[in-house]
Amino acid sequence: MKKIIPVIVAIVLIIVIAAVGFGAKLFEKYSYSKERADLTEYFGVEGDNDVPIILQDELIEEHAKIFDNMCYFDIATVHKYFNDRFYEDKAAEELVYAMPGGFWTVDIGTINFSDYGADFEEAGIAWDYVISRYEDGVLYIEADFVQRYSNFTYELFTGPNRMQVYTEGGERQTAPVLKDTQVRYQGGIKSDILTDVSGGDTVVVLEEMENWTKVKTQDSFIGYVENKRLGEKSVETLEPPPANMPVDYESNTRDYKINLGWHVIGGVDGNQTLESVVSQTKGLNVISPTWFRLTGNEGEFTSFASTDYVDRAHGMGLEVWALMSNVEAESADVDMYELLSRTHSRWNLISNLIAAAREYNLDGINIDFENISLDAGEPFIQFIRELSVPCRRYGIVLSVDNYVPMGHTDHYDRAEQGVVADYVIIMGYDEHYAGSDEAGSVASINFVENGIKNTVAEVPPEKVINGIPFYTRIWKSGAEGLSSEAVTMGMAQEFVENHGIAVRWDEATCQNYGEIQENDTFYQVWLEDADSIRVKLNIMQNYDIAGVAAWRLGHESANVWDVIEEYMNQP
Repeated sequence: MKKIIPVIVAIVLIIVIAAVGFGAKLFEKYSYSKERADLTEYFGVEGDNDVPIILQDELIEEHAKIFDNMCYFDIATVHKYFNDRFYEDKAAEELVYAMPGGFWTVDIGTINFSDYGADFEEAGIAWDYVISRYEDGVLYIEADFVQRYSNFTYELFTGPNRMQVYTEGGERQTAPVLKDTQVRYQGGIKSDILTDVSGGDTVVVLEEMENWTKVKTQDSFIGYVENKRLGEKSVETLEPPPANMPVDYESNTRDYKINLGWHVIGGVDGNQTLESVVSQTKGLNVISPTWFRLTGNEGEFTSFASTDYVDRAHGMGLEVWALMSNVEAESADVDMYELLSRTHSRWNLISNLIAAAREYNLDGINIDFENISLDAGEPFIQFIRELSVPCRRYGIVLSVDNYVPMGHTDHYDRAEQGVVADYVIIMGYDEHYAGSDEAGSVASINFVENGIKNTVAEVPPEKVINGIPFYTRIWKSGAEGLSSEAVTMGMAQEFVENHGIAVRWDEATCQNYGEIQENDTFYQVWLEDADSIRVKLNIMQNYDIAGVAAWRLGHESANVWDVIEEYMNQP
């Protein structure tokens, strides 16, 4: 018996030790981790002045910064999320903003704020903090100041620094916390703790899973809480932020269809051709003489404007929307980025253009700035914003000519044009042009319809005018390669008749097409005529846009106007 007792004791000890070990493993497996996450790493805080941003319910890659105890956004973040109407004049180190009825500028790095009316009269104001500043070559704008002109709310938190931003309201699910618990980095009891929440707190429910729910706390920690720690869910309405961004860009649009014809002047003497170019028109109500041509980087331009011309046009019942262009020879040396990126040169151009419009009693201004480079896109739309201010004040119609929408012209920002300008005119032609690699139509029906469809996707249809061609290209292929010549409708018809070309209707382009081989030369022509114009106008009617513009008066055949008149008479 004495020998058995030690054995029993040893067995018991082994069992106890095994039980303890097993229990320890069970405890380790089922106990909650007390490890806390590195919050600096979690939020991606990059220094004492760095402020990560939670936008709605998502931690975004962009951060704000603290300078002199005030919070700032870099301008790229402002443009991306809040308001892209803040304009940086890098050369002058100014921040510029065009309001519906005026402008303001800020001297970057100072408290100097200047308020301007539509006539550029200045009222200087000393702000009580630095509105904008450069840090490491990047422009930052103070958050409260951005908020004055934008639609968002924000709240700052510390420990670590972070910012909750809301740009929109709406319904969201919430749930009460039933008892004190932890919000963890991931769904699992072994996941690190982000923060603690108390019973009675409310959290935003982002995603519900089998045992865990993804939530956001009142101080904007996003993590996971056990389902059993949450009470019954309910729907809460998050109020939208105050509408601080100016939207009242009153338009000078007409309550009738526009029928515009461009009148190529060429010089002062060209003003005497007004009567001849409109003699066969029907339903024409706007004429756009090519009067103004850019000549210098400070906003200089030549003018062929004539009071007599305007008086004669008004006597015919025509409005005059004078064209300002950069496509003539006089503009060859103008650097559009240099002109448009600097506030003083933009304002010089605008003030002189408005002065001319008022001097000659113009009804409108038509801007035709082509071949705008990508880097000049933002300055270009800023020019349109600023030009719209005095146009709005003086009742001058502002229209802007645009290419048919394609990826490489997105920087023209048609959507913003549709807000601040009165009309966006599609140049619905030059599908194939002098430098094209292949022969083809000037304006096939698919090209035209896609141009209208993609424009009205960005611009209200009541502000969209589609331009149609009054010309045709005659294509020639031979030993010297491919070439073409732009000719009037009448000249194209004469060419077809003189060469005995039998034309046929081409369903793909909705044009009369003809071709002929003469010796070593192959000729092709896609005619613009009454038939092709009718189909284009039908498409325009289907999209219920604001009207039609024709390039250019004097190149059309007379029967085209019967078709246009039919379009104008349609409701």
